[in-house]
Amino acid sequence: MTKRNAFYAQSGGVTAVINASACGVIETARQYSDKIGTVYAGHNGILGALREELIDTSKETDETIAALRFTPGGAFGSCRYKLPCVDTHRAQYERLIEVFKAHDIGYFFYNGGGDSQDTANKVAQLSKQMDYPLTCIGIPKTVDNDLPLTDCSPGFGSVAKYVAISAQEAALDIQSMCDTSTKVFIMEVMGRNAGWIAAAGALASQKAGDPPHMILFPERGFTRDAFLNKVDETVKSEGYCVIVVSEGVHYGDGTFLSASRTTDAFGHVQLGGVAPTLARMIKEALGHKYHWAVADYLQRSARHIASATDVEQAYAVGKAAVEYAMAGKNAVMTTIVRNDGPEYSWSIGEAPLSDVANVEKMMPDDFISEDGFWITDKCRKYLEPLIRGEDYPPYDANGMPHFARLNRVYAEKKLPEFEV
Repeated sequence: MTKRNAFYAQSGGVTAVINASACGVIETARQYSDKIGTVYAGHNGILGALREELIDTSKETDETIAALRFTPGGAFGSCRYKLPCVDTHRAQYERLIEVFKAHDIGYFFYNGGGDSQDTANKVAQLSKQMDYPLTCIGIPKTVDNDLPLTDCSPGFGSVAKYVAISAQEAALDIQSMCDTSTKVFIMEVMGRNAGWIAAAGALASQKAGDPPHMILFPERGFTRDAFLNKVDETVKSEGYCVIVVSEGVHYGDGTFLSASRTTDAFGHVQLGGVAPTLARMIKEALGHKYHWAVADYLQRSARHIASATDVEQAYAVGKAAVEYAMAGKNAVMTTIVRNDGPEYSWSIGEAPLSDVANVEKMMPDDFISEDGFWITDKCRKYLEPLIRGEDYPPYDANGMPHFARLNRVYAEKKLPEFEV
């Protein structure tokens, strides 16, 4: 096997553990130094390749790379950028191949969600069309847990743990004050079309009556009267009501409860604000005093309470990506497989990029209760193992976590500038 360089990039919304996948890629590639030369990381995802902004990871020490495992955010920069149709924007694809040729890149590892796997798949197809030898391996990542053909997505276990713990802690606060103060608390979490993150909030409840008392899913059409009746009944019976709601909750006709006219780079409507919308609805109809919170970036960046299972899986899919490339596999995404048996265990598998790209995995019907406001025992059995274990980052003498700080030495550019 001819020794060639590799290109790794992070894409889409980052997670508390995406850098653990980067750590898995780079550490494993260094073990194959007889077959892989330099691992270049794209500055801001695929844009780093188009702009020829390649971070030379060989300039980072083993200690710094190891510290990525404990570091949240995207160490090399991420982006929301979806490559357009190859037929109408062929120049961008040809630019990618030109950059890969100029830096002798033979391995492409793309770490992201469904849109990112679509990019990896397109690059894999184009490299064949242009007769350029390039191995393309997708590495799964998304807090939304909506990637198909993998039991779960790295990043989800940690956000699930954060949401469950936050719901539990906030509920104790509300319970303490509900007699004379707040009666309703609403926590808004991420999830455009899939309610996996919201479902995780239910893990805070250990027995009937425990908060949170309601979960609102995008998979179920919102009915105002049913919702308000449930809130009022809960306040009367429990003294207070805690609600976890997915940002993508919508009415039966598909209209989001809260959406702006702004769209992101992938063309998705910008969401956010469903919590205050529900709060106003409750205040006007029931008169209860309320508070609400939007977990927003906090939920996906909370490395201090990451799930140990999630960290291990994130590292493993990065490590396996390199091992698969060395084994001659191409145009596949590494996956997590839930093994059979009474006790939870998992292994690494693979799925064709063409079967993963742009496909969303929603919550199954039998994971949501009949009234649409709670999870089933089957869902709980699926979720619980994913938040198990703690994997705390090291802390310095001042009480702050010690995160990786990269040198970010860029490879010398060899091509003319390219406008994206």
